[in-house]
Amino acid sequence: MELQDYLEVVRKRWRVIVAVVLVCVGLAAAASLTSEKVYESRTQFFVSTTGAGDSGALLQGSTFTQQRVKSYAQLLTTPRILAPVAESVGVSGDVARQVTATTPPDTVLIDVAVRDTDPARAQAMGEAIAKEFPVAVTELESSAGPDSSPVKLTVVRPPTTPEGPVSPRPVRNILLGAVLGLLLGLGAALVRETLDKTVKNEDDVTSVTDAPILGAIMFDPDATKHPLIVEVDPRSPRAEAFRSLRTNLQFVDAANHPRTIVVSSSLTGEGKSTMAANLALTMAQAGSSVCLVEADLRRPNVLDYLGMEGGVGLTDALIDRADVSDVIQPYGGTNLWVLGAGPVPPNPSELLGSTAMRSVLTNLSGRFDYVIVDAPPTLPVTDAVVLSSLVDGAIVVAGSGLVQRDELARTLDSLESVAGRVLGIVLNRVQTKDGHHYGGYAYSASADVSSTRRERKRVEQT
Repeated sequence: MELQDYLEVVRKRWRVIVAVVLVCVGLAAAASLTSEKVYESRTQFFVSTTGAGDSGALLQGSTFTQQRVKSYAQLLTTPRILAPVAESVGVSGDVARQVTATTPPDTVLIDVAVRDTDPARAQAMGEAIAKEFPVAVTELESSAGPDSSPVKLTVVRPPTTPEGPVSPRPVRNILLGAVLGLLLGLGAALVRETLDKTVKNEDDVTSVTDAPILGAIMFDPDATKHPLIVEVDPRSPRAEAFRSLRTNLQFVDAANHPRTIVVSSSLTGEGKSTMAANLALTMAQAGSSVCLVEADLRRPNVLDYLGMEGGVGLTDALIDRADVSDVIQPYGGTNLWVLGAGPVPPNPSELLGSTAMRSVLTNLSGRFDYVIVDAPPTLPVTDAVVLSSLVDGAIVVAGSGLVQRDELARTLDSLESVAGRVLGIVLNRVQTKDGHHYGGYAYSASADVSSTRRERKRVEQT
């Protein structure tokens, strides 16, 4: 992955990153609030030699002292020193865990830190160490008597009085939690992106099929409230995207131009009914006579989108209860006519694959320039697969972020298994950041324009 790919992951998965950061910051803050406060008292000793009369003796004494300092630092945490300290202060337990001795490099200094939950007790232990440690070293280093020790320990920094707790440190903990959360959030975002197999852009579609991408329809959260965007807001980016789709269809097999087209998707909720209605309306606005057939006999929505009544319709024509000419309805003052679904039958697949359905489509294709058929999703039921064998071609709607790549592949395989002709893929619910604007309109350069060029080239080669 390149830097741009990582930035794209951050842009798409920022909610995951923010959530992980907030959790880590919250845990750090909670840990800081619930942790017991610890105070620290610090003491410093200077180690020197006695009896140095000349420069040579001073040098030897300095070397001797530096070699002994590390041993003294380890000696300080032994029971020889800490047992009397604990007894004088009145503490019990493992006192060595509360005491830390360090020696700065190339010095003869010993820094001692005493930590305790009680600041007064921490200082008292530091004072006890300041008294006991020099005495113990003198005794250990004396060979001929109490005054024969060549080493002298001097307290150069008396035990400090703790002014505030050294642990926990809320600000530091929260900052560390934020950094850790950011790293974990980025990791979680990358994992989710890697495991995400949904179709999101043109590259995902081309990894599944060689079928052309006919267009990309921008995502609109108000699409359910205003499904007929080409009529409600004809200058919107989504309306222009439907017009681009209409234009791209003109370059699909110019020698055998499809006139009866089924519109389907892999799953419910990908927007195939809205796609069919807007595509039919844009074709009618361009001057073509169009019949929109509501062939989703299980969950019909087209008439609701158009605001039309549907007491009778396709089902009545298929069982010879009404003539198809009597059940189609004109939509306003346009060239669009609509054939509603009619009553929901108990056997939709059988009706849609019947000879009567073929006759209805033949009748309509003889009267209109285009027949757009809204079919159910392909994977849950077989209705769209059956219809694809009766029409000139099928448009598959792929909902960005909704359909998995393997689900789209299964849909295309199902259509091809009955010799159905896939005209192309339409990406729906594409994020608007991928769109380009001109004169108040928007289009997807990666999908619409590139698809048009590919189709033109293919037509020229054939």
